[in-house]
Amino acid sequence: MTNPISNLKTAAAFAAMAITLAAPAAAQKQDLSNPDSAFAGSGDESDWLTTITRTERGHRIGNPDADSRMIEFISYTCSHCANFTDEGEPGLELTLILPGRMNLEVRPVIRNWLDVTVTMLAQCGAESSFKDRHRMLMLSQDEWLGKAQKAPVSQQQVWARADGNARVNAANALGLLDMMAKAGQSRTQLTTCLVDDAAFETLLDNGKADRAEFAFSGTPSFALDGKLLANVHGWAALYTLLSERFGADEPSS
Repeated sequence: MTNPISNLKTAAAFAAMAITLAAPAAAQKQDLSNPDSAFAGSGDESDWLTTITRTERGHRIGNPDADSRMIEFISYTCSHCANFTDEGEPGLELTLILPGRMNLEVRPVIRNWLDVTVTMLAQCGAESSFKDRHRMLMLSQDEWLGKAQKAPVSQQQVWARADGNARVNAANALGLLDMMAKAGQSRTQLTTCLVDDAAFETLLDNGKADRAEFAFSGTPSFALDGKLLANVHGWAALYTLLSERFGADEPSS
């Protein structure tokens, strides 16, 4: 778990922030696609994975009228968040989101200047393709974050200004623009998103509102039906909790 940096209001605040990459925590993947999964199938053949809506503070995936609602607070520079994207999100999609039993809202947490750049790219484009952008950026984290860490200090200081030109410069130097352009997005659209200062301020304001409302201590963190899940910061702990909440009935002997 990594601690977020709070009370960010100006680009100058990013200048002193260091980018760190914690060693990924060891985690065991849960195969929820087999009949022995702790989750019960609902029998509902609806596919809610393609229902994606931009919300006030993020993007919601799944049935908007689902009985249960989860919020996932993530930072794109958090290695544990990347682990969860790889290990946890597919299971949630298969067992709870696809059949409409739960929806998932992804809300970004801004911890440093690079989070701003990557988050603005994740949010750039059609709602329907948010999940694809989110996963692409998360699952390639080692590559672009490694480049940022190896960049000269003088270059990092330029990027840490976090103004529109600095965000475009960083995205280009770290290969993010090339990656997203190859996935089909227009460079003009991407650049336009990165220089949007109003969107930048909204990210900071939303983060402040989320911290005030949920008081989470790090990323990833989760809220279920409006309540923060205490001491749940990864797939292993979340799997246990959700198994108890949505688990299959015990088979009769």
